[in-house]
Amino acid sequence: MGIHVVLVHPEIHWNTGNAGRTCLAVGATLHLIEPLGFSLDEREVKRAGLDYWEHVDLRVWRDWAAFERELPAIGDPYFFSTKATRLFWDAPLGSSPDLVLVFGRETGGLPVELREKYRDRFVAMPILSPLVRSLNLSTSVALAVYEVLRQRRAKDS
Repeated sequence: MGIHVVLVHPEIHWNTGNAGRTCLAVGATLHLIEPLGFSLDEREVKRAGLDYWEHVDLRVWRDWAAFERELPAIGDPYFFSTKATRLFWDAPLGSSPDLVLVFGRETGGLPVELREKYRDRFVAMPILSPLVRSLNLSTSVALAVYEVLRQRRAKDS
């Protein structure tokens, strides 16, 4: 039952390191879509992932097109965006054995082309305060991954 976390053009090394730690904790694969806003050789990425970074199942893709060609073989995608109308709680994240959770870059989210192409696969996290534009990327990754685990556990009980 594979979980795949995809960060499309991540910009902040701390978020990527934290997402990697979450992926390792739950046995998920972390996919990074270039260009990245930092070098993977940077000490800060490894530091954010603590001493776990070398154990993260990491795959780096040169661009979205290269990843998208392989997407059908990887799993069923869900795209996370503040612009989605369906909440991630209402999506059947626990029903697919291989699931792909796709997140956009910190400053701009996912490209418009993806929102148009995968419109029915977009989900949002509830944000109740009008003062908050979005959640931190690594926080969103953790919430999404653990929602998958929660749904799978509920389905199995």
